[in-house]
Amino acid sequence: MHRPVPDHLTGFKRFAWEFWFFGLKNARSCLFVGLFFGAVFAMPRAGLWGMPRYDLLLIAALAIQFAMVATRLETWDELKAITLFHVVGFALEVFKTSSGIKSWAYPDFAYTKLWGVPLFSGFMYAAVGSYIIQAWRLFELRILHHPPHWMGALIAVLIYANFFTHHYIGDYRWYLAACALGLYARTTVLYRPLDRDRRMPLLLAFVLIGFFIWLAENISTFAGVWSYPNQLGAWSAVHVGKWSSWSMLVVMTFTIVANLKHIKRHIHVPA
Repeated sequence: MHRPVPDHLTGFKRFAWEFWFFGLKNARSCLFVGLFFGAVFAMPRAGLWGMPRYDLLLIAALAIQFAMVATRLETWDELKAITLFHVVGFALEVFKTSSGIKSWAYPDFAYTKLWGVPLFSGFMYAAVGSYIIQAWRLFELRILHHPPHWMGALIAVLIYANFFTHHYIGDYRWYLAACALGLYARTTVLYRPLDRDRRMPLLLAFVLIGFFIWLAENISTFAGVWSYPNQLGAWSAVHVGKWSSWSMLVVMTFTIVANLKHIKRHIHVPA
């Protein structure tokens, strides 16, 4: 991750080096994501050794998390933040799968189900937080022209609330997206794939991460980990509109990470 940079690195050779380390650091940031979803896709639907699949996935997620802390690939402070993502995500899962909503369902039996939701499901949200936390450290992220933090926190709370309230008072997702667009329009991410800072609009990062989560969701539903109502008879691709929902969730996750990691000293807030 931090090997010496060759002298006189220019042109295509520099591009190749930076592109390689950009991919390498992203792969390292996805360590928890990769191991956890590897277990999800590899686990037989019938389970193993007489244990249901959902219970085994919870054991796998806890083992991966413990190993990352034990090997110091993750700090205790980062674990606390990831635990918060787990709780926030699990609460959303309980609501979305409830009898009055039924947005999706976990059809298989498990001993570790609460209110019809397997406990491992919260780790899918924690995986998003884990990626952002790891990438922030490995890429030495800095944020330029971040909006006032109370505004970012307010938008994050409203985004989370909308996941619940749109079943009763209408979906205000696009209004919130417009607010986030205006709020973060000038915000830029400085990241370091190798030895030089590079720039990316923060909004682009939100959209790209949301897209890859949407792809993972398609693979997960294809594997039968959970199902939407339109997938009960036969599998079909998750509606592309879910991409926007995941991108909004990334906005919320970013806000939590920015505050829980206490990195405000790296953020320029205009007076």
